[in-house]
Amino acid sequence: MRIHDIIEGKKEWRAHTARVQALPQDYQIVYKEIQKYLFKVGPVELPETGLLSGIIDLFEEGVGLGKDVLEVTGSDVAAFCDALVKDSKTYADIYKESVGQEVNKAIKKVTDRTK
Repeated sequence: MRIHDIIEGKKEWRAHTARVQALPQDYQIVYKEIQKYLFKVGPVELPETGLLSGIIDLFEEGVGLGKDVLEVTGSDVAAFCDALVKDSKTYADIYKESVGQEVNKAIKKVTDRTK
C-alpha cells in the first residue's frame, strides 16, 4: 500500500465522519450502534462495499423527510443490519464454519483412535 492511498483513505474517513456528525443526535446514536454491529458481525468486505456511506445517505434522506430514526430503521436495529448484509459473507459465517471444522476434526480424531 502506498502512502498516497493511506492519506486518501484517511481523507475519505474524515469526510464520512463529518457526515455522521452532521446528523441529528438520535441518528448519530443509531448510526454508531449500526457501525459497531457491522464491524463485529458484518460482511468481511465491509470497507469495500460502501454500505456505511449508503446508510448515511438513507439517514440524510430520513432527516430531510422529517422522520424519526427508528421510522427509517425499524425498532429492531440489529434486524435492519442483518437484512442489509443477508447476501454477504459475514464474520459470523466464518466463525460458524470454523466451529464446524473444529468439531469435525475432533470427532475424526476420536473415531480414528477407537478403530
